[in-house]
Amino acid sequence: MTFHLLLVEDDHAICTVLHDALVHDGHQVTTAQDGDEALAVLRARAFDLLLLDVMLPGPSGLEILRTLRQRDQRTPVLLLTAKGGESDKVLGLELGADDYVTKPFSLRELRTRVRVLLRRVERNAESPAPRPAGRFTLGDAEIDLDGYELRRGRTSLRLSPTEAAMLQLLWRERGRVVDRQRFLHEVWGGAPIGDRTIDTHLLHLRQKLERDPKAPRHLLTVHGVGYRLVVEP
Repeated sequence: MTFHLLLVEDDHAICTVLHDALVHDGHQVTTAQDGDEALAVLRARAFDLLLLDVMLPGPSGLEILRTLRQRDQRTPVLLLTAKGGESDKVLGLELGADDYVTKPFSLRELRTRVRVLLRRVERNAESPAPRPAGRFTLGDAEIDLDGYELRRGRTSLRLSPTEAAMLQLLWRERGRVVDRQRFLHEVWGGAPIGDRTIDTHLLHLRQKLERDPKAPRHLLTVHGVGYRLVVEP
């Protein structure tokens, strides 16, 4: 299966290296070197994966991500962030990024994360039918995993593809503890990510899922082990 990737990176040398590596891996790659060009390209066609530098001339990578997620909740986004840009990483995940790599990164790490996200695209293409637990209710929240949406009354919140995949696993194992290794293998395909990335995604999921995230009733932390989803507190 051939994938079409959009690489948005303003550093010409980095852009060239990443472009050549991804083409070598068998992908079709379109590049953009500033925010305005990236938005124009995204308006013209769809892509299987977006690799997005945060710091760009014109609209920033986070602004592009926010614009994309207003109309497209499925396309995976891998952020390329600067070392020390912790707030960019957190905000990027809140806006719906699926993963990030921190500069300077190795080509091996980037290729691994790209493969993981594209495997998810491939699985969705092979199995477009609704998933068994696509819709369910948790407390006063109505969750639609297929539509990447959580509704509470008149309030609607978007779930990122990663959050939906994590919630699907938690729902399937509801009442039982899901450890971090399970999330790592089933959501990220074994990619070399740290516990902090997993915990950050779960924190954002809890903020959407719980009426009072500081006193959670459904998504509970089991310290030193993992997380447990409780249907009836």
